[in-house]
Amino acid sequence: MKNGVVASPDNKFYKLLKKLDKKKYRDENNIFKTEGEKFLNENINFNKIIIKESKYDYFIEKYGIDKYSNVTVLKDNLFDEISDQENSQGIVFLYSRNLNSIEDIDGDVVVLDDIQDPGNLGTIMRTMEAANFKNLILTKGSADVYNPKTVRATMGGIFNLNIIYETPENIIGFLKEKNYLIITTALHKDSISYENINRKSKNAYIFGNEGGGVSEYFIENSDIKSIIPIYGNIESLNVSVAAGIFLYKMREKQEEKCLK
Repeated sequence: MKNGVVASPDNKFYKLLKKLDKKKYRDENNIFKTEGEKFLNENINFNKIIIKESKYDYFIEKYGIDKYSNVTVLKDNLFDEISDQENSQGIVFLYSRNLNSIEDIDGDVVVLDDIQDPGNLGTIMRTMEAANFKNLILTKGSADVYNPKTVRATMGGIFNLNIIYETPENIIGFLKEKNYLIITTALHKDSISYENINRKSKNAYIFGNEGGGVSEYFIENSDIKSIIPIYGNIESLNVSVAAGIFLYKMREKQEEKCLK
């Protein structure tokens, strides 16, 4: 195995791995990377496994990693350069991006309007998976779901979502054409408590930018403007926290309706 270890920083594949930290190269190659031993236990097809040389024997003994034909071993110093974790477990995976078309959407949808923080985005995606919401549409100015920080924050949820990037105009056009109930979360004079929302058969829940909230365009084109009540002396909630509270309340409402 030692003869197959990548040791040179001039290696073509190693150079590609380094580039995948940038969105441009993830888009060009239609792949992204994620890191951690847990992904060996996920039933998801990966393109490639990259292992730190000093961890190779561990993965042989615990997982029989030599049964895979698509494994590359890197010298420790090179692996450390492609890892984005301080205490890496010594294994990285490459996956194909799972972007969809807006026409693939069926059922309730979460819309994120200009979300910028990769950690917030990843946390929302993790919550969506936990609450069983499968459709995510982001405006084209939003953070990249395949940013390593985002992927890590999803805790594997990224693999189970339909993900679409679109313009606000195309998003609203699609939702109206398909008869969605469009609900924005916004501090607005006409906003109602999320407790009082009456869901329909198809619902779209729109959450906004960390600093500016949901844009006026989405607010003007929504059917319902809604707020989560705040009981203390604070102006607003972090968007990932707000999305989590809101989506679980909507899931609770759906479950209650099913029991009636």
